[in-house]
Amino acid sequence: MIFLQQLINGISLGSIYALIALGYTMVYGIILLINFAHGDILMIGAYCGFFALSAIGTGPLGMLAAFAFSMVICAVFGILIERLAYKPLRNAPRLNSLITAIAVSFIIENLARVLPFIGPNPRLFPQPAIVNIHIAGGLSISNIQIIVIILSAILMLALNFIVNKTKQGRAMRAVSFDMKAASLMGVSVNSTISFTFALGSVLAAAGGVLYASAYPQINPLMGMMPGLKAFVAAVLGGIGSIPGAMVGGFILGIAETLTKGFISSQFSDAISFSILIVVLLIRPAGIMGKATRVKV
Repeated sequence: MIFLQQLINGISLGSIYALIALGYTMVYGIILLINFAHGDILMIGAYCGFFALSAIGTGPLGMLAAFAFSMVICAVFGILIERLAYKPLRNAPRLNSLITAIAVSFIIENLARVLPFIGPNPRLFPQPAIVNIHIAGGLSISNIQIIVIILSAILMLALNFIVNKTKQGRAMRAVSFDMKAASLMGVSVNSTISFTFALGSVLAAAGGVLYASAYPQINPLMGMMPGLKAFVAAVLGGIGSIPGAMVGGFILGIAETLTKGFISSQFSDAISFSILIVVLLIRPAGIMGKATRVKV
């Protein structure tokens, strides 16, 4: 019974990791960039949700406003980061873009620490009253977990629809396959890349609000560990693969909660990263990734 309870907790946490991992994998799939500032977009989304809920309240209207406000602000942030930091380096060596991504992450974190309306001190995130719903045999699930799982599923289905069924999604797939050929066929590469960053940032914003609702304490450095674990989930599932990011997020979330429940919370991070090492030793491209040959 404890196993089933931890499995429910793992699915809830894995849903958040999957949402964040999707942003990593979409950006990498199009421009082969690991956007290490992605976890800080989650932090921005959590603070936007904090301000919205503090102003309106924690009712349904307040939660809706929190998601809408954080998604819009983070989408703008994602586009600005891409245009100002990554676009000028698009044809530079990949290491330059990687170092820039790390620098952008530090800039966002430290800027948030000195801004008067954020500051370095942790804040308690407003959340609805927690109601535990008892299922059977001692199993229970909270209303927060239900919201996290359902909203994450809706957003992942929406992303799948956008990528596979819309004109913009076809442009994203074309640019990821061959950027130059897509440009010659009339696809606006710059707009498509900006849209990808905006879409990934929207998912990170939703993940930030959900993460803060489940773990209600926010601070300027809160995006570091969830962002790193989401990156691990993306690599675990196969970086560049959208289904792989979802699978990797759920595997990581379940592994983390089972470790906390049956071994020790002190080993949860170590076990999570160990799973990544083992999977990459067996399948270097990740669970759902495709092996590719690279000329040197």
